[in-house]
Amino acid sequence: MSSSPPSDIRRTPLYSLHAELGAKFVPFAGYDMPVQYKAGIMAEHRHTRAAAGLFDVSHMGQVVLHEAEPALALEKLVPGDLQALKPGAMRYTMFTNENGGVLDDLMVLRRETDLFLVVNASRKADDIALLRASLGGVRIEYLEDRALLALQGPQAVAVANRLLPGVARMGFMTGANFTWNSHVIFVTRSGYTGEDGVELSIPNSQADAFARELLAQPEVAPIGLGARDSLRLEAGLCLYGNDLTPETTPIEAGLAWTISKRRRAAGGFPGDAVIQKQLALGPARKRVGIKPAGRAPARDHTKILAGGAEVGEITSGGFGPSVDGPVAMGYVAAAQAVSGTALDLEIRGKSHPATVVPLPFTPHRYAKI
Repeated sequence: MSSSPPSDIRRTPLYSLHAELGAKFVPFAGYDMPVQYKAGIMAEHRHTRAAAGLFDVSHMGQVVLHEAEPALALEKLVPGDLQALKPGAMRYTMFTNENGGVLDDLMVLRRETDLFLVVNASRKADDIALLRASLGGVRIEYLEDRALLALQGPQAVAVANRLLPGVARMGFMTGANFTWNSHVIFVTRSGYTGEDGVELSIPNSQADAFARELLAQPEVAPIGLGARDSLRLEAGLCLYGNDLTPETTPIEAGLAWTISKRRRAAGGFPGDAVIQKQLALGPARKRVGIKPAGRAPARDHTKILAGGAEVGEITSGGFGPSVDGPVAMGYVAAAQAVSGTALDLEIRGKSHPATVVPLPFTPHRYAKI
């Protein structure tokens, strides 16, 4: 096991399977990743909303923090309330900087003797370096020997339960170990599509065989990065590097719900004074949902205008297959962040009308148990 992730272009343990399935590959965060398969992004998106889609997310960073009260230690770097987590429970949080900006967003799950983290692929080397530099007394283990699969959609849990009996009894945002082919698979009931589903951490040596068994189920189809992006956009979920950056605070991003009453009051994380001030007074700008009129999608960095003046920009935008039209998210001045506000978008040199709308564009269908 290496001490840190390599930076050269890599392939996940499922690369050969993707190629066999006719995937179109793109470089992403240092990996050759499937952006779509033969069915195409629209069909893959709709299949996930209707049945079960299988995503290879092995490029993400899986990290374990051992010993020395890791929840208490990690709270020095994130505003999430990790000490309140019971074993088996998971929380979404983010690394912040001294200005309250987001260095990365991540999932943290408390187990009996450690913390299991999933961080973004583009940031995992930086995140591991930050952890090592900041958390003395905590052993930081990068799980280079495990793949990560996501099975998402209304039939995903039933399929997973077929192969791993007991998965269906898991609550949303919880995790547990299961055994398949004499190997341990660590499963969380979570995902990045707005649908119910699971993410499965599995030894690299077993990833291909397990993925093939999942794909042999009639409900399951392979899904690439293209549909992963359109699904999370419809669900109003942030993408690091677009909707979250070192210049964006969790409060501006509409993520105040991730910070508990205790952490708001006590602080103790980077940028706490900035975030506490924004919680008290409100931020100067806010992330909002934006519905462009017509059929032209508004892409990243599209200028947002109000009364002819620039008031923000689109950070994520594209076509939403489930809503059959363009959808976008972006940051606007607080005065324009009210639902129903009329805006204009500068697309290819022309002004196009748009409206501020509530997020998400497609209702979340997470498990209720």
